[in-house]
Amino acid sequence: MAKAVLGYIDRPSPLHRLTGTAKLVLVISLVVAAMLTFDARLLLGLSFLSIVLWTMSRVRLSDLKVVLIIIVTFMMLNNLLIYIFSPSYGVSLFSTEHIILAGPGRWVLTWEQLFYQSLVTLKYFAVLPGVLLFIATTPPPEFAASLNSLGVPYRYAYSVSLALRYIPDVQRDYGTISTAQQARGLDASRKAPLRVRTKNLLAVLMPLLFGSLDRIETTSAAMELRGFGSLKKRTWWAYRSLQLADWLIILASLAIVGLAIWLQFVNGGRFWNPFI
Repeated sequence: MAKAVLGYIDRPSPLHRLTGTAKLVLVISLVVAAMLTFDARLLLGLSFLSIVLWTMSRVRLSDLKVVLIIIVTFMMLNNLLIYIFSPSYGVSLFSTEHIILAGPGRWVLTWEQLFYQSLVTLKYFAVLPGVLLFIATTPPPEFAASLNSLGVPYRYAYSVSLALRYIPDVQRDYGTISTAQQARGLDASRKAPLRVRTKNLLAVLMPLLFGSLDRIETTSAAMELRGFGSLKKRTWWAYRSLQLADWLIILASLAIVGLAIWLQFVNGGRFWNPFI
């Protein structure tokens, strides 16, 4: 069976041993810190932290290859569109202009624009690896328990957990239906022309959609028969109490957010200007 596009990867590592609550707090702190500031120094530090965490997790790049390709493609497209529509935004932002290459019309490449778009790229490296690692190193039941421990109602927490749990199932069903359709002569592989492939993909997606809806209905009926949602609180068999390492991660996460807020006052805003 093909690997899941995105889901839990069972592999012994220090990151797997942390509780879901500690990892969720860390991810939230990375997102908040990256949202609060455009300081290159902090974003570089967060990017380096993401690389360290990825190494500790023992998750290989090939495990999340499809997701990483999508992210890199979107990141490159985002940078291209920023330069096409706002080629001088960095100049207006930092109030200086150092020309690298004079282009046609208003498309002049400057160090300020290059620096600004580097900051945008650093935000991807600062946040997304942590989010992917949280999903890859946290079992869905523990994911739900960690959300609930931070105040998210357990109904919503369990819904998120179910969605993540069904990703491998949907991918497996897609492979099964696709193989069956190809056996009938409906080729949806890359060998077929784009128009034919698009038409044949619809023959795969429709059974997949109805099968997913049927699975949702079955699961909903089973949960309703067991009285799910009738009480305000519930217990979690996957919940783990916080250990020393978890508390250290939580304290470090709060320190990251505190540093981002402190830099706001030091820089007099969200940006650190190296050109003055």
